[in-house]
Amino acid sequence: MRKILQAVLLGLTLVLGVVSGAFAQHGEPEKLSLGVQATGTVKWELAAMQALELDKKHHLKLDIRDVADSKAGQIALQAKQVDVILSDFVWVSIQRHQGNMVTMVPHSLTVGGLVVDPAAGIASVADLKGKTLAVSGSPVDKSYVILAAFYNKLTGGNLTEEAEAKFGAPPLVNELITGGQAQAALNLWNWNSRAKLAGKTELISVATMLADLGVSETPPLLGWAFFDETGREKKAAIKGFLDASFETKHALLTDDALWDKIREVMNVGDDDALFAQLRDDYRAGIVTKYAASSMQPAEESFAVMAKFGGPDVVGDSTELADGTFWKGYRK
Repeated sequence: MRKILQAVLLGLTLVLGVVSGAFAQHGEPEKLSLGVQATGTVKWELAAMQALELDKKHHLKLDIRDVADSKAGQIALQAKQVDVILSDFVWVSIQRHQGNMVTMVPHSLTVGGLVVDPAAGIASVADLKGKTLAVSGSPVDKSYVILAAFYNKLTGGNLTEEAEAKFGAPPLVNELITGGQAQAALNLWNWNSRAKLAGKTELISVATMLADLGVSETPPLLGWAFFDETGREKKAAIKGFLDASFETKHALLTDDALWDKIREVMNVGDDDALFAQLRDDYRAGIVTKYAASSMQPAEESFAVMAKFGGPDVVGDSTELADGTFWKGYRK
């Protein structure tokens, strides 16, 4: 009897030791605050991450804070109100050149494209001359600079002077192209998905234009951005979050059932066609790997935007800043 009791006590001791060791190893969850656009497609990944409980798997406690737009997110990061935002590599590079040591890890390859009205007679970007073009953003929007550069290569002309460009927010741009007030539109990919369902066609993607302008591969325009300091001081949290992000991307790429779980966040209602179109277009831009040493396409894209957009687009430097892509992580 005594031997049985000793064996039981020994077993309890071992169990308690394992539990105690695990608690000592993990302790409290790693806290990380994210500033993301309230209506942005980035919310889809975060919803999927939480549906899969990958935040818990990686011992994270995420504080997800809504921001009005990308500019508001950048301000929140600069003010140290959040740890991580979603931004683009051009902005990150500008920050580094200005002494604000922000860095990033890629999130998406999707950068939108040019959609046209099939009845408008636009068979090539060169045919935009004399047409009304709706554009998401402003004349210094990166996609518009790339389109203008591509137009110049084809025609030798100035797109801003030779087409009637109307700039505005993505919903307005979509309304202009689907309502017949514009013959072509350069918009964000998720709004282009809606335009295609409304009978418009994608003439050319920004990625294809970049390739024709000499960029070797599609660059990861958007990424998770944070300060170098955060990468050092919250390394476990940043690494855990990035691991969770890539695992979520893989699941979104391969698991149709997961999309049903995040359908509400996608704001598609009962529209099955829109749901499928957005899912398929999203998948086309998923990043599956990362190494800071393999970001040559971003350097090439930066050079194109520096050449055709100048300081208004890329700031005072014509080269991508060293450290724009975080060297503390690879996948």
